[in-house]
Amino acid sequence: MSRKVRSVLIDLSGTLHVDDSVIPGAVEAVARLRSSNTNIKFVTNTTKESKNVLYNRLVTLGFDIKKDEIFSSLAAARNIVESRKLNPFLLIDDKAMEDFEDLVDSSNPRNAVLVGLAPDKFNYEKLNEAFRLLINGAGLIAIHEGRYYKRPDGLALGPGAFVKGLEYASNVNAEVVGKPESGFFKAALGDVNPDEAIMIGDDVRDDVAGAQSCGIKGFLVKTGKYRPGDENIIEPAPSRVCKSFVQAVDIILQEYV
Repeated sequence: MSRKVRSVLIDLSGTLHVDDSVIPGAVEAVARLRSSNTNIKFVTNTTKESKNVLYNRLVTLGFDIKKDEIFSSLAAARNIVESRKLNPFLLIDDKAMEDFEDLVDSSNPRNAVLVGLAPDKFNYEKLNEAFRLLINGAGLIAIHEGRYYKRPDGLALGPGAFVKGLEYASNVNAEVVGKPESGFFKAALGDVNPDEAIMIGDDVRDDVAGAQSCGIKGFLVKTGKYRPGDENIIEPAPSRVCKSFVQAVDIILQEYV
């Protein structure tokens, strides 16, 4: 008999929505899961939007969500910058700047490079500025190292390639903050034991393998960035492979709640 689940961690982009398009049935599935009194946390590596922008987007799309239920790698990165009193050079999207602008002092030298998904800033001049800071002693913080993500026009290159390029050129190892780092998942769970939790996501490495490495059951959904055969490239394999978030919720309500 399946062990009861106290907490469900839910990825956002590619699992519940792709930009401004909702995965069919996802709004209703979140509502059904919430009605079961299961603890819900929305965990995301999204770095293109501040928490406020992301929250407002989800509410506009129709999701019943509370702002404090969103646990993002942006927030985790901010905690690091704030606690260490860093003055970072930011390679992040303008829509995410809101979460960091009060921490940056342009009158003093930068002592860290913070990298998120920032397509408009991944150009030679910006990357070279980051490189020069790194070889002069700045630390490198990667909000995450995603290989690619899903846009309405197809898959698109994630920040991981640029993080690796900076590591290679500067001989500096990045400190990775978001998924698939076990510390990220454990922080999202709070006082819930990993074996009493399920993670639902479309990224077989960052969502599923990352969660399962610290004892959380990983449900892979075939939406968003999923590609046929993804379920075969990690060991152990996903706990479940589902057509969509809707089917994942059906299984949880039938077997784990």
